[in-house]
Amino acid sequence: MRTLIIAATLCLGLQLPASAQELSTRFERSQGRETATYTEVISYYQLLDKRFPQIKLQEMGLTDAGYPLHLAIYSPGGDFDFASLRKKNKRIILINNGIHPGEPDGIDASMQLLRNLAQGKQKLPDNIVLAVIPVYNIGGALNRSPYYRPDQNGPDAFGSRGNGQNLDLNRDFIKADSKNARSFQQIFQLTDPDVLIDNHVSNGADYQHVMTLLSTQYGKLGGVMGDYLKKEFEPGIYQLMKERGYDLVPYVNHFGETPDSGWTQYSDGPRYSSGYAALFHSFGFVPETHMLKPYPQRVKATYALMESFIQFVSQHSEQIRQLRQQTKQTVLTQSSFPLEWKPDMSRHSTITFKGYAAGHKPSDVSGLPRLYYDRNKPYERQVPFYDFVTPGKFVQKPQAYIIPQGWWAVIDLLKNNQVIMQRLNKDTIISVEVYQIKDYKTAQRPYEKHYLHSQVKTETRKMELAFRKGDYYIPLNQNANRFLVETLEPGGGDSFFAWNFFDAILQPKEHYSSYVFEDTAAEYLRQHPELKKELEERKAKDSAFANNAEDQLEFVYEHSEYAEPGYMRYPVYRVMAQQED
Repeated sequence: MRTLIIAATLCLGLQLPASAQELSTRFERSQGRETATYTEVISYYQLLDKRFPQIKLQEMGLTDAGYPLHLAIYSPGGDFDFASLRKKNKRIILINNGIHPGEPDGIDASMQLLRNLAQGKQKLPDNIVLAVIPVYNIGGALNRSPYYRPDQNGPDAFGSRGNGQNLDLNRDFIKADSKNARSFQQIFQLTDPDVLIDNHVSNGADYQHVMTLLSTQYGKLGGVMGDYLKKEFEPGIYQLMKERGYDLVPYVNHFGETPDSGWTQYSDGPRYSSGYAALFHSFGFVPETHMLKPYPQRVKATYALMESFIQFVSQHSEQIRQLRQQTKQTVLTQSSFPLEWKPDMSRHSTITFKGYAAGHKPSDVSGLPRLYYDRNKPYERQVPFYDFVTPGKFVQKPQAYIIPQGWWAVIDLLKNNQVIMQRLNKDTIISVEVYQIKDYKTAQRPYEKHYLHSQVKTETRKMELAFRKGDYYIPLNQNANRFLVETLEPGGGDSFFAWNFFDAILQPKEHYSSYVFEDTAAEYLRQHPELKKELEERKAKDSAFANNAEDQLEFVYEHSEYAEPGYMRYPVYRVMAQQED
């Protein structure tokens, strides 16, 4: 009889009793002093998967640590197919944890959240599905120590910021140097989340707030979604957190020594998770608990914030769906896109900030004045928050881009982001706009494996170019339009050009022997008197040029058919009129 009862229970999908001890987390067993190791986290989710039919743990792509990235899905109806879930009008919240494993608050809070939902201690609304990355930076999580992040108040030991390649994954969402980022892109495209939550811990100034919140810049998100984020979504989350006992403020991105005089909204470019999410019309948030608050308090605040997001998204499900759908439709025909957003310091919002008085005293290390915060002197005051931005560097959207197949590193990333592309079915001559790189600045020090380019200046030419069978034609009539413009236009701050994917064009591969080209250049000038005239005019205006034979020879070379065509020619071509392949 007992066997039959158990079998019937399993057939009905009901849960068998589980001991509280078996489903307790390391965080709970240690009274909040410790965070789970990577293997403990995955084992825990495997146990939840085994015990509860509404939870499924899936292995996704690989990471630099050699372990697969996991995705834990909580679906009340037991449907784990995201295409099916979207048809059922479910709102999908993607939660990313442990991008910096030294900031494990979200790791522990998410374990408790999914367990409590599964046990019926809380109810997940039927219109919500949670997709949780248990630990994103696995390599960093395996590199565990009690000595990283010396400013942080617990837990006792945790992982490091660098991943298996010593990359900061919080800068890798566009360039995707890590396998982690490529797997994340696949997860993001699979889930198409309505909301992304990327849990962090802040550093910086001391203040009373336990939790701060970095939202995608309203002006950068733009349109109806940007307006809704500023006027409805973010205030709604602030109110729900206040009801739970937390006074939220925006991420404290202050520009003075202390936050007393206010700060600007954080500029979250596409290299960051929330900026990446904006390119695909998702609401992106980066919660930042305060490092100096006790670890149990931080985990509790993270849990409360995730509860608040679930509640708000559930209550405003249809409006969020409509806003995203409207934005996706708008971007299909949007003709102009900005590439930069500058803070507007002429206007601001006002926020209530709860800080501590700051001062200076002699350092016990150097004897020189050092900053300190006096927690015996808390204050509450209104401070300016500069959250308005002015868009700039607008570019007209082409009908399509063409990328020759040799640039496979970029093409692979476009494929990984589900960009729709067509391959030319024959060798074809196509009229295109061509960027010639005229100037750019390059960072003098490496940043996440790269020497970033900025201040890019281009000259546009119209040319008839021959493309080969198999080259990629990328129409801009798709959901990825914004992603394509911001990554393929060389002036974008996080463009593939900025991240050095096209550096091969910045170095010439062909040249000449001066003593031979002297005769060739002379003959060329005789046959092209207009260039001879231009050369003489340049010599008359520039005495240094007039006295430099090498520069004059180079001038002739660069203005002749002998010049290397691929040198400084940006190899992403813009199609501005209807073309047939």
